[in-house]
Amino acid sequence: MAKKYFGTDGIRGTANTAPMTAGMVLKVAMATAYVLRKNNAGKPMNRVVIGKDTRLSGYMLEQSMAAGFVAMGMDVIRTGPIPTPAVARLTTTLRADIGVMISASHNPYQDNGIKLFGADGYKFSDDIELQIEAAMDSDLEVHLPSPDDIGKATQLDDASGRYVEYIKRSFPKGQTLEGIKIVIDCANGAAYKVAPQVLWELEAEVIKIGDKPNGRNINDGVGATATQNLQDKVIEEGADIGIALDGDADRLIVVDEKGQRIDGDQIMALLAVMKQRQGFLKNNTIVATVMSNLGLEKFLETQGITLERAAVGDRYVVEKMREGDFNLGGEQSGHIILSDFGTTGDGLLAALQVLSAVKESGKKVSEACHLFEAYPQVLKNVTFSMGNPLSETAVNDAMNDAEGMLAESGRLLVRASGTEPLIRVMAEGQDLALVNKAVDHVCAAVQKVA
Repeated sequence: MAKKYFGTDGIRGTANTAPMTAGMVLKVAMATAYVLRKNNAGKPMNRVVIGKDTRLSGYMLEQSMAAGFVAMGMDVIRTGPIPTPAVARLTTTLRADIGVMISASHNPYQDNGIKLFGADGYKFSDDIELQIEAAMDSDLEVHLPSPDDIGKATQLDDASGRYVEYIKRSFPKGQTLEGIKIVIDCANGAAYKVAPQVLWELEAEVIKIGDKPNGRNINDGVGATATQNLQDKVIEEGADIGIALDGDADRLIVVDEKGQRIDGDQIMALLAVMKQRQGFLKNNTIVATVMSNLGLEKFLETQGITLERAAVGDRYVVEKMREGDFNLGGEQSGHIILSDFGTTGDGLLAALQVLSAVKESGKKVSEACHLFEAYPQVLKNVTFSMGNPLSETAVNDAMNDAEGMLAESGRLLVRASGTEPLIRVMAEGQDLALVNKAVDHVCAAVQKVA
């Protein structure tokens, strides 16, 4: 069954416009409390952790979310601005039943969203989200408790400090970042305080950008999806490395000392080889998505490491990791999941692992973090107005033709966007001209039926 409100990573939209209105968020909170209580057969569900990033609309949505849970008899613990992985972590350590992050990740400030976590720190399954949607469309007021059983809301003043200490403990004991000059781009987002603090306390020389949020500048020309300022700053400062987080700090992009951008695929390759060498790579396997470059897969084969692919979205990577008992996974976009330490993507935690691997290698970042040559990859989007173009015979014939063109030297991926009326056509291979030809052939077929 298709979901009405939830997308690949929670609920997201323009603030103060459906579904990101105060009234809708109130319903989400009430429905979530109701569904989890029902599924837990009457077991007391008493505590919720609510975090947010630095968007102006976060004030409104935080209050509305808290009101919904309190109305259902749950106590709310507010953390203020804090990374998404910190919310996941605090949900478990504070023995809460639900964790909520109010953020639209890498989107501009006008957008906002909701990510929900269970008591185990993992994002809710599709099934739970469908149940919440059904409850949202029902009469929730019949489930309201008596006045004596209404919850309360409090502020957790040391939320950031708890996260800082947790992250520092993930860094190898006895190792420091002394002698490393780092430019950290906090995207004017949730990690604007904690990220520089962690790096400084580990003895790095730290230069900060994107660390002055004003409610409207999150991800604005800064962060993991806009790295040019960071690339320029690394060169200007003669830094050893640049680290870019996104608005809620659950993803990481690295910039080397030459100002070159290093994506999640290269980061996964580096960490996979390090963990394998240390004997910590479970089942000699990592999990990436269908979008990760074929060059990564071919490189890992030479190292005796298997690459499993999941659907796009870090939650699906995590699901496959849990199914196969794997401890490293991620996305090309920079979500890196290290399940030995956490339950979701964590840009700062991943950055520390990268820094440890670089320091251990004794090489410059440009060398240590460039382990394979990426295959040429072309992605084009085709807009459609109605129906499902992927069910059309002509489109499927074109896809078969394109796969034949690429043969064994490439890969084709055609999928519908989970958030927009788009068909995404991606191909990669050793021959760029052939890759372009394959993509254009499929796009032309889609356009004819769209």
